[in-house]
Amino acid sequence: MSGSEPKDILPDQELKLKLELELEQEHEQESDVVEAGVHHFSKEEEWVKPAEPLLNERLEWFKDQKLGLMMHWGPYSQLGLVESWALSDDDGDWSRHDVDWTDDMEHFKREYFDLNKTFNPIRFQPEVWADLAADNGFKYFLFTTKHHDGFCMWDTHTTDYRITGADTPFHKHKYADICRTLFDAFRARGLGISAYFSKADWHTPYYWAPGMERGHHMWRGPSYDPEQYPWLWEKFVEFTHEQIMELLTKYGRIECLWLDAGWVREGRKGQDIRLGEVVERARKTQPWLLAADRTVGGPYENIVTPEQTIPEQPMNIPWESCITIGNSFAYAFDDKYKTARQLAHILLEVVAKGGNLALNVGPQPDGRLPAGAVKSIKELGAWLNVHGEGIYGTRICGPYFTGDWAFTCKDNVSYAFRLYANENEEVDQQFVIPYSGHVERIELVGADDQEDVAFTRTEGGLAVKLPQALITEQTPITQTFRLITS
Repeated sequence: MSGSEPKDILPDQELKLKLELELEQEHEQESDVVEAGVHHFSKEEEWVKPAEPLLNERLEWFKDQKLGLMMHWGPYSQLGLVESWALSDDDGDWSRHDVDWTDDMEHFKREYFDLNKTFNPIRFQPEVWADLAADNGFKYFLFTTKHHDGFCMWDTHTTDYRITGADTPFHKHKYADICRTLFDAFRARGLGISAYFSKADWHTPYYWAPGMERGHHMWRGPSYDPEQYPWLWEKFVEFTHEQIMELLTKYGRIECLWLDAGWVREGRKGQDIRLGEVVERARKTQPWLLAADRTVGGPYENIVTPEQTIPEQPMNIPWESCITIGNSFAYAFDDKYKTARQLAHILLEVVAKGGNLALNVGPQPDGRLPAGAVKSIKELGAWLNVHGEGIYGTRICGPYFTGDWAFTCKDNVSYAFRLYANENEEVDQQFVIPYSGHVERIELVGADDQEDVAFTRTEGGLAVKLPQALITEQTPITQTFRLITS
């Protein structure tokens, strides 16, 4: 054979080329779902309004709540790493920066999956968490019952890889069934429950099955083609349905089933888990149940879920930005936490654009919440205690959010929030509120003296002059005005 003729491709080379092509195609297909562990979000025009009146009532309830406490917690908190993602070889380029003790990723995966054997959060106090949330303005609780790594934070009977499993030292603790104790504690303080559940499961052999042609190189999807192994995929579907039904029939009232892993869906390499079937089964006992099948669209994405971002424009649909109080969803040993000023301004932008804020904190491996996060939560709560009337139960109104101003409305009152970017910004006595609607009176929220604020209508909005007595020496997080329309 001459040097210009192609050489024969050996079977193992063919397999390698095939896998490389599949990986490239899969990466291209999934990049519109999640990048570097961060989900994109569905477009407003793709949202499907539920047909059932009760679900629409519950969506109005959801839109009233405005602020939820989100928690990513599991054995991974012991390492201070990003939750789950370092297990996926295809996501290793961004998720393994902190895996600095080994270059053997197969060994790392075994170490990660063995973290349940040392997870013992004996300082866990569910009532303390619930009190912190309820006392500081949170209205619902969104908790990770299971992330992609497959570790279950409830007493499931589908797998031993669970918080109550014999290999987990915490299994004999009085709070061992973490989901139950948390759900009960938060409900007792009047908060609704939203149950995060990953549709992918990288621990069960029904999803990452050993011995398949992919070998040891894993990606976020199954290790096999469900269309070639339909019997194995069916076992995974049954496994998933059983886990979901456990949570939705044995753990009290659940307001929302919040589903992660948007690549697990009909039309994505055969990954149809027949979600509608299990949701409708659950609604026979919990007819109010909302679903958030993120990035999938259709009748079971009742709530759209931007992640670590806020939409550029208002969206007049139910939506919820999940944003971290620090930099990480999971606990990180050196995390830096946002100030109350930053959190309040994030909340205002979200609410002014029509959404809710699910503010995430990652608990420590010992069962406590990080002191820095607690401090910021309490300071945000103090601000909400004064200004929350312009947050809860409101709806969007123009001009929405300008950067310096945020607007909401409720009944015959619009609220105008003037945002101060930092504590050194000067507090002016005169300024213009960029609001063009009809206004009869203006009041300053939180002022001891409820005397009306003088204003005149100008081309740019409402020209306001505050009495000197209302000018504070310390720069506030916001000045909040009631614009009374009738």
